[in-house]
Amino acid sequence: MADIRVPKLNNNDTEYLIVEWLVEDGGPVVAGQAVAVLETSKAADELEAEESGHLYHAAAPNTWIAPGALLARVTAEAVPPEGPAPAPSGAEPATGEDEPELRPLVTDPARAAMEELGVSDSDVASLGLAVVRRADVAALAARSTGAATGTVRADAPGPGTDPDKANGRQAGTHRLSRVQRAVARAVTVSHTAIPAAYTVVRFEVGPLLARTGELSRQVRRPVGLAELFVQAVAALHPAFPLFFASIDGDEARLADAPRVGVTFDLGEGLYVPVVRDTGSLREIAEALMRYRLAAAEGDFREKDLTGANIAVTLHTDADVVLAIPLVFPGTVCALAITSPQSEPVLAEDGTVTARTVANIGLAYDHRLINGRDAALFLAALRTELRA
Repeated sequence: MADIRVPKLNNNDTEYLIVEWLVEDGGPVVAGQAVAVLETSKAADELEAEESGHLYHAAAPNTWIAPGALLARVTAEAVPPEGPAPAPSGAEPATGEDEPELRPLVTDPARAAMEELGVSDSDVASLGLAVVRRADVAALAARSTGAATGTVRADAPGPGTDPDKANGRQAGTHRLSRVQRAVARAVTVSHTAIPAAYTVVRFEVGPLLARTGELSRQVRRPVGLAELFVQAVAALHPAFPLFFASIDGDEARLADAPRVGVTFDLGEGLYVPVVRDTGSLREIAEALMRYRLAAAEGDFREKDLTGANIAVTLHTDADVVLAIPLVFPGTVCALAITSPQSEPVLAEDGTVTARTVANIGLAYDHRLINGRDAALFLAALRTELRA
């Protein structure tokens, strides 16, 4: 008999939601087969069986369960263990007091689509799905109201409608989504525990932008500043290992390889998926293309969001000229890339030309990184981007 216990999926959550079982209670299972879906504050993960046999559930769907708690048991014979499997410590039924829309589980992008399209909880429940995503809501609205032709539901909140009253919330309040609550926890830990400093340098990025078209054709994937900066940052790992380290008391724990987190915020919450394969521009471009789609659908897996040892934060609004990024807990550096701007340049002969620049800033944990180190890192980054 083998126990399946809940692993620690991230550092932000103390419990996870059992969304659904993929193997029925008492059903056959083989080693490596996914048996259950657990959802954290930002993603969903499938847990796998390590042994073959027959699977017996130790917790029910729509139940909160803590890391380390018993999730299921696998037995060699098709006979349950003696008596019912004990309820895992740390497992509690999900209640409306913490998360009112858990039957079925509605992702945050789906909840936003429900409000936008006027889809009710009862409409969503009629789908019979354990997990409802944005695409499910959009399809439901299209079927029931002709949304494909541009119409909206008659009972959708109209212009000027108080969104709080329309959704049954107390006027003047706004409930944070589960994703935003996870962001809030990370921000609190960062500002409480990490004495951050910041250095910003102006980069000329016109030549980089001029190269992106040809590079996109070469790798047959979209290549922009994000891809080029991820590649350049990763290339600095051998020369600047402390920038990819983590602090453990009075010691720095060095990373064996660069794993670059990249921020995505498409209006449904901040996600920081990790680019692990940085050996080629094509691999980086493929990863970021996949993550853009996941950010739009809120369809990340927990393994996509864990393990970063440095972060690259992207700011695409043309009016943003300076941004100080959060140093995420577990890392010591975060690079901010602002939107390219055109600025005049006075030549030696007195003529005025223009160049394209961006402010590139580095936020760093001052316990490990000093200002001189930050300046050297940014200078090396500029050299790497010109190579």
